[in-house]
Amino acid sequence: MSRGQVGPSWLSRGEFGPRVGAPRLIELFRKHNIQTSWYVPGHTIESFPDAVKKVIAAGHELAHHGWTHRPPASLSAEDEERELTRANESIKKISGAYARGYRSPSWDLSPHSVRLFLKYGFEYDSSMMGDDYTPYYARQGDVIALEQRAAFGAESPLVEMPIHWSTDDSPHYEFVRAEASLRQGLKNAHHVEQNWVDEFRHMRESVAWGVLTYTCHPFISGRGHRIMVLERMIGQLKNEGAVFMRVDQAVSEFKRRQPLRSTVDIK
Repeated sequence: MSRGQVGPSWLSRGEFGPRVGAPRLIELFRKHNIQTSWYVPGHTIESFPDAVKKVIAAGHELAHHGWTHRPPASLSAEDEERELTRANESIKKISGAYARGYRSPSWDLSPHSVRLFLKYGFEYDSSMMGDDYTPYYARQGDVIALEQRAAFGAESPLVEMPIHWSTDDSPHYEFVRAEASLRQGLKNAHHVEQNWVDEFRHMRESVAWGVLTYTCHPFISGRGHRIMVLERMIGQLKNEGAVFMRVDQAVSEFKRRQPLRSTVDIK
């Protein structure tokens, strides 16, 4: 992390989320009778417990998003496990139960991640992009080498709820000025809305049943004009037959429709 990312101005950017953005999103979802899933780092839970309690009180799912928002791929196996368990204890302390689901910071899992999720009783992950509308069971033991064709491992009981950058608000909206990079987001929110509505329409035409995940960060989508666009999009999608639900609820529906074909010993 660069010096500019730990200064007061940089940190205030993140603080906007629990202070301003989260209450706005909670009110929007309340207004439209929608329950959603919130992936919150353990450090954020400990730092802003009142904001997180409001998320839980509103009926939303509190799921795992690491302890320090560091991608598992950047950690050793030991540090990844330590972050996983530490944040899960924060989740249990504030909600009364361990998380059912996990989403990786930056969607960058390590070779150890699926094994650890199964070891600690996670039901699903939402960090991979092997499909767009259809959940699937995450594999263990893939062997990928450039010198030979890929060898795919066996399916595990862990359900994968696929995501993609195109339906994440961050690449479209977020402006980041740092020593190593300059991301110029700040795209027209109306254009993003049209892309996201069209993605739903394609899903509706392509599959009999599917799940489309929109990823919204409170400190990004909590800005006024983006809240307005998100509300209009919710109304449009409802009019076109969309059903909004928490990810853990969608996982249960997927498992009912497509049970795991075989069991896998977890070691």
